[in-house]
Amino acid sequence: MAQEKVQYTEDNIRSLDWKEHIRLRPGMYIGKLGDGKSADDGIYILVKEVVDNCIDEFVMGNGRKIVVKIKEDAVSIRDWGRGIPLGKVVDVVSKMNTGGKYDSKAFKKSVGLNGVGTKAVNALSSYFKVQSFREGQEKTVEFERGNILNDHDLVKTDKENGTYVKFVPDPDVFKAYHFRNQYLDKLFWNYCYLNRGLTIEFNSKRFHSKNGLRDLLENNMDGDPLYPIIHLEGEDIEVAFTHARSYGEDYYSFVNGQHTTQGGTHQSAFREAIAKVIKDFFGKYDPVDIRQSIVAAVAVKVMEPVFESQTKTKLGSLEVEPGGKSMRGFVMDFLKDKLDNYLHKHPEVTQVLENKIKQAEKERKELSGIRKLARDRAKKSNLHNKKLRDCRVHFNDLKHARREETSIFITEGDSASGSITKSRDVGTQAVFSLKGKPLNSFGLTKKVVYENEEFNLVQAALNIEDGLEGLRYNHVIIATDADVDGMHIRLLLLTFFLQFFPDLVKKGHVKILQTPLFRVRNKKESRYCYSEEERMQALADLGKNPEITRFKGLGEISPDEFKHFIGEDMRLEPVLITKDHSIEEILTFYMGKNTPDRQKFIINNLKTEEDLAEQE
Repeated sequence: MAQEKVQYTEDNIRSLDWKEHIRLRPGMYIGKLGDGKSADDGIYILVKEVVDNCIDEFVMGNGRKIVVKIKEDAVSIRDWGRGIPLGKVVDVVSKMNTGGKYDSKAFKKSVGLNGVGTKAVNALSSYFKVQSFREGQEKTVEFERGNILNDHDLVKTDKENGTYVKFVPDPDVFKAYHFRNQYLDKLFWNYCYLNRGLTIEFNSKRFHSKNGLRDLLENNMDGDPLYPIIHLEGEDIEVAFTHARSYGEDYYSFVNGQHTTQGGTHQSAFREAIAKVIKDFFGKYDPVDIRQSIVAAVAVKVMEPVFESQTKTKLGSLEVEPGGKSMRGFVMDFLKDKLDNYLHKHPEVTQVLENKIKQAEKERKELSGIRKLARDRAKKSNLHNKKLRDCRVHFNDLKHARREETSIFITEGDSASGSITKSRDVGTQAVFSLKGKPLNSFGLTKKVVYENEEFNLVQAALNIEDGLEGLRYNHVIIATDADVDGMHIRLLLLTFFLQFFPDLVKKGHVKILQTPLFRVRNKKESRYCYSEEERMQALADLGKNPEITRFKGLGEISPDEFKHFIGEDMRLEPVLITKDHSIEEILTFYMGKNTPDRQKFIINNLKTEEDLAEQE
């Protein structure tokens, strides 16, 4: 039978208006949607887009305070800048490529230049309200999903100049979302570190910084620095760094006030420059030893920055300004001058720094032989034992559209890994199967990473031996049973990551897979319940005598069912490290000598098989 010809006429051509395009392709404007469990989820980008405009006003010398309130689903943001020109309020929040940032003299090094931000917030909100207070007059406009609800007339006001925005993220776009204060706190602190003198009030909290990037390191470091934080400033650049007592390299990088969580050309230039300046000062040492255990922050201001996406998480600019000095040369010249002078003037610091470098060099040389053997062993194990069922796309494929989706599930036993393997997305989801319980690595040196087969293979699978730049999966997901043994394996893995690769956790890559404890079903419907409360609700909704199944382990969940738990509705709990306790304190509590406090914690927080059985 001949295939029917598809007509292609003027009727097939359709132009989307601004809000339709944003709502159809939200990822182009705010990245992934998410539900609020990750710092880069869309609801936080909405907040950020509005606050960015307030920051631009502060940078221009207008308004020193921003007030943010979040109550239930509604977000309100007030600044005391100049206010939007009253005749352009509608255009600024609803016409693409409209804004006040195109004059490079006025907004030479602004956060954003494309006039998209608040339009995206407007289009993706079920309710959006903007008010401008300017020279005794007030203009208010209300929208619903980008459509004007009320365009109020100008009225007189005694309110101070500035802008007020209120919005409610559209529940049709953002499913079951929830704002997490940990991520918002970090966002607001970063604004204040980079804009000294600015005050942000968020609900009942106040954010303010006197010392910029030095404050950032002091408030985020795990434990005390080995030597006082070195804080250097120049025109359009600020850096702060020290060395810690942990493994790895930890960087916080910013461009024009934007936190570039994935680094970029400025961070690469800093890593190269700091190693070269210190090497030249001492006349020896390898860059890898110099950078071992470094904790650093770098912020630069760039004209017309080029980012790899609308959410601006990685800088791609090779020059500080079009046709100007290269980023590499700019950072190198700054550190050659400022850092070299500092090291000559502070011999007590240089002595501590050199001792740290010598220690890193000694450990690296001691490990050099065993590292090669471990790499060879990892290759053979991956090839023959099939511990790693890899995926096709990887996080270090920088140009791939799906790199952010990449995940690796670290599972216990072959039955659980088998179910996940059969139900996974082979494009972006890999599976690694553990053999028994991992070693408790608390208090051990990095030598154990290479000598222990399981740890060596995990390290090789993630490709993190030389840092996170080669990380192959964005989400490192620990998938263990919801029982005492499963919790123990989870803690052993977290101990391994925190002990030897703390950056992996600090940067938000490590997650815990939440899987259902119960299935409740009748002839028409199945409900998967992750808690006793959800089970009770399912029993109430599904009527008389539904069938109840308790999942004792991941291996009991069939591949057909498992695909529901690792697909679009996958529940991932991020592993968050707060400033309340250092990593050493956390590991000592959970994995050190058995104490009454830890026993009490386990009793209060873990459901045993008997507890679950009693609930049936």
